[in-house]
Amino acid sequence: MFMGEYNHTIDTKGRLIIPSKFRDSLGEEFVITKGMEGCLFAYDNQEWQKIEEKLGGLALNKKDNRQIVRYFLGSAACVEVDKQGRILVPPALRTFAQLEKDVVLVGVATHIEIWSLQKWQEINAIADEEMEDISERMADLGFSL
Repeated sequence: MFMGEYNHTIDTKGRLIIPSKFRDSLGEEFVITKGMEGCLFAYDNQEWQKIEEKLGGLALNKKDNRQIVRYFLGSAACVEVDKQGRILVPPALRTFAQLEKDVVLVGVATHIEIWSLQKWQEINAIADEEMEDISERMADLGFSL
């Protein structure tokens, strides 16, 4: 299970250090793809296989299904951890997530989210304001902490 928040920088070549606690679970090779709200998602190979199976099982005669398959599979890249604990984030994914210098890696149970620091701060400010309302809606669905 992934959890925690780590701040790092991405260099001009697109190399990003993966925290050792995350590397232990991700392995030497894993998959990154577009995420939601402007971040990237990183999955270990076992979890990614589950995602591929779910996406592969969607009926492609539905437009929404085709779009979600393209979104996640079309942007996916297999990355390898180098001897310094870094990965090379492909240019298209760096552009999508606006990764230029300061980066935040966040563990969220089954995967890792990779955010630009600025976007992470923006999304957290909104979440902080809305958390009580979200919590109430989740309780209505039977989820409580």
